[in-house]
Amino acid sequence: MSRRASLPGASELFRITSNPALDLPPQAPPEPPAEKPKPASDGRAEQLSRSAAPHGSGRTKHDAKITVYVSGDELVAMEQARLTLRAKHDLVVDRGRLVREAVAVLLADFDQNGEESVLVQRLRVVGSDGGETEG
Repeated sequence: MSRRASLPGASELFRITSNPALDLPPQAPPEPPAEKPKPASDGRAEQLSRSAAPHGSGRTKHDAKITVYVSGDELVAMEQARLTLRAKHDLVVDRGRLVREAVAVLLADFDQNGEESVLVQRLRVVGSDGGETEG
């Protein structure tokens, strides 16, 4: 008796598994809606465009990447939040999705409240070097 495992051949591994007869022909993409003319801007066009999308981008292909360094405590807090979302709210999200949603919420608050936003208030407390300011 041979000790070698019986493995399928290459033809079995790389066989076509879909039935071309059942594949539907590709449909033409729907025509995009006519763009509305953009009114003159007072320098807040970027902020207004952000407020049009109040949610994070979710699980889509992203074409831009940034690297953010966090402390160990911040990472543990993020993981605890992620696990709480899963355990108590049945929401399975990865760290990237969690960060994108947090950024979307923060930017929407900034667009809506400006000077009184959470972002402005927190950045005033933190000095330019990232440390707490003495007050």
